[in-house]
Amino acid sequence: MKFQLNDAMNTNNIINKVLGKIKPVPAEQQRMQEVADCIISLVDRTAEETGLTDVSGMLVGSAARGTWISGEHDLDIFISFPEDTPEQDLKIVGLNIARQVAVDADNSEERYAEHPYVHAVFGNFKVDLVPCFRVSSAAQIKSAVDRTPFHNIFILDRIEGLEDEVLLLKQFMKGARVYGSDLRTGGFSGYLAELLVIHYGSFMEVLQAADGWKSGIIIDIIEHGNKQHNDPLVVVDPTDPARNVAAALTLDRFAGFIDRARQYLDSPTIEQFFPIFSARLSNAEFDSITSNRGTFLMALVFDKPDEVEDVLYPQLFTLQSSITDLLSRNRFTVQNDDVWAGDREAVVVLELEVCQLPPVKKHTGPPVWEKSHAEKFKQKYLQDRGFSEIYIENGRYVVDIQRKYTDAADLLCNEIHTCRLGKHVGKSIKSGFKIFQGSELLELDDQSFREFLTGFFHLNVIP
Repeated sequence: MKFQLNDAMNTNNIINKVLGKIKPVPAEQQRMQEVADCIISLVDRTAEETGLTDVSGMLVGSAARGTWISGEHDLDIFISFPEDTPEQDLKIVGLNIARQVAVDADNSEERYAEHPYVHAVFGNFKVDLVPCFRVSSAAQIKSAVDRTPFHNIFILDRIEGLEDEVLLLKQFMKGARVYGSDLRTGGFSGYLAELLVIHYGSFMEVLQAADGWKSGIIIDIIEHGNKQHNDPLVVVDPTDPARNVAAALTLDRFAGFIDRARQYLDSPTIEQFFPIFSARLSNAEFDSITSNRGTFLMALVFDKPDEVEDVLYPQLFTLQSSITDLLSRNRFTVQNDDVWAGDREAVVVLELEVCQLPPVKKHTGPPVWEKSHAEKFKQKYLQDRGFSEIYIENGRYVVDIQRKYTDAADLLCNEIHTCRLGKHVGKSIKSGFKIFQGSELLELDDQSFREFLTGFFHLNVIP
């Protein structure tokens, strides 16, 4: 009992310290609300000046629900159009209103999801100005963003008194590197974190539940799901019975959260909320690590397409998978692989067990008893002899032939065009690419790439 009491006191002490770091103070909350109100008023005024009295601005997301972490001044402001607005009008007029609102921003750019929207920076506030349809129910949505106001309503009706629990869960997920539902991260969204807290009741209860999670678990808060999902975690959207809020969550991020939850329950520390992430590899550290591992590093480097991450990264992941398949088919075993994109370059990094294979390759043919196929095989390789006569092994005809590619870099250079490239990545690669080998990777002069390499080798501390 004494141990349990001390353990609880330690946990409460950690939680209070974490909240002291991440919970916005009243002055910060007030400033956030003032900026949101100012931009919403500007949206309303701009719409009215355009003659659209039935178009208005509204605040959604964590800023509207009181679940935002101190220092993260992100505002999602929707430009709400009547449901019967033609889609083309929403795109054109909505984007025009957003552009006018962003005229006085420090900087802004147009981005594209289902509809174009504007991302603007006002001081230290990042603002997304997103046109949407003001539909009467979540069942009538015309685009994915139309669902968000209904998320607001559901959360606000249930989150009171649980805001701190959501902050703790979000920060813990950040520390575990599993937070963010963008396609690059494949982690937990803020809305998903809110739903987990509402369902289980607190931050600690979410961790305790996660300790027993298995892939395929289903959480249906209002018990209305009507669709099967093949995902590690299924959390049925309370506003849409067919949608899985956790659809973007990858198996590894799901498993990573379970592992970190167990670590915290076993031995809680404040460092689990605020870990020191990967250091940047020096040249000497890189040489030492690669020498000790005894593997071969190779990277495909090309100009980064000018696309948002949710467009770029799926294409990079597809390319990564396709290159790995190409190498594996040609007997170059891939030990580790990942993708990275900086300001200028995009890179697929591959760690191979070997970079060179012998000229000879065993080629297995049909079983002896498949006469017609066997005769064709024998006829071909009697005329085109390789390194051996035709012989029988395990009931099949076999011959040792010349390997087409003995060098992994040569294979990639000559066969990259056969890989699945994606529209934008393919265009970039067709305009030119480089293959770096070994220490040539260090020619990529970007500090974040050095940090990426530390994570690539699955190191938290450089030996």
